[in-house]
Amino acid sequence: MRGAAGSAVTRRRGAGGRPAGGANRGGARGRTAAAVAAFAVTAFAVTAFAVTAFAASPVASGQAVVRGAAFVPGRDVGGGGGGMRPRTRPLPPFAAQSRRVTSADVRYLWHPGCPVAVSSLRMLHMRYWGFDARVHMGWMLVNEAVVPAVLEVFSTLYRDRFPIRRMVTEEAFRGSDPAAMAADDTSGFNCRAAVAPGPPQWSVHAYGEAIDVNTVENPYVEGGAVQPAAGAAYLDRADVRPGMAVAGGVLVRAFAAVGWKWGGRWTATPDYQHFSATGG
Repeated sequence: MRGAAGSAVTRRRGAGGRPAGGANRGGARGRTAAAVAAFAVTAFAVTAFAVTAFAASPVASGQAVVRGAAFVPGRDVGGGGGGMRPRTRPLPPFAAQSRRVTSADVRYLWHPGCPVAVSSLRMLHMRYWGFDARVHMGWMLVNEAVVPAVLEVFSTLYRDRFPIRRMVTEEAFRGSDPAAMAADDTSGFNCRAAVAPGPPQWSVHAYGEAIDVNTVENPYVEGGAVQPAAGAAYLDRADVRPGMAVAGGVLVRAFAAVGWKWGGRWTATPDYQHFSATGG
């Protein structure tokens, strides 16, 4: 769910994953620059997708479905972690587009006083593999600085046929994080405070540098409460099913490959859906 701060024992969902005043942002940007260089040399040649400007509205366009090869549910492709096992036919190449964000895209997600400007955000439109064994197009808002890393992650998930239930921005839920979680959404930017006791702190999502994936299959757990409620069916993390984030699995490995951290490592308040560039 939402980035945390503190030790592994005292992590709380969304608690200030960023130092005050944006400290250490330079280090994160440096890692991003390195990722951009590596990505430019390898990922485009391997996955053959293009990142181009476009102007379509995610609210108006919705999610277009591209017919893909038939696949059957199964264990992780290549060794553990909630993936789906292919039959024989190949997938279409991964494809993604990026464009600048306008105020119309973030009417419920951004407001004056947010820690990032609208101009720092990017709207991604990219292919993903669904639970229905078909290829879909989804929308995601992230910080411009993490676009290369995010595209690398989701191209990996697509190639491994890791299933994603839904991918729309939280604008579709009028900025309501609980509603997005209940809908099993996969999303990024939302300018909101962290879900944690004490003085208000910005969530890492407010910077566009955190992503929640398959929120029902990967719930947030704190003090016996499970968010969303439907996530209670997935509390047994040893019973690995499609779409789940597990240590060593496709999803966790894909984010780790670009230097992002997983909220499932927080033993006191595990946030299985949450991944962030800052570790919070």
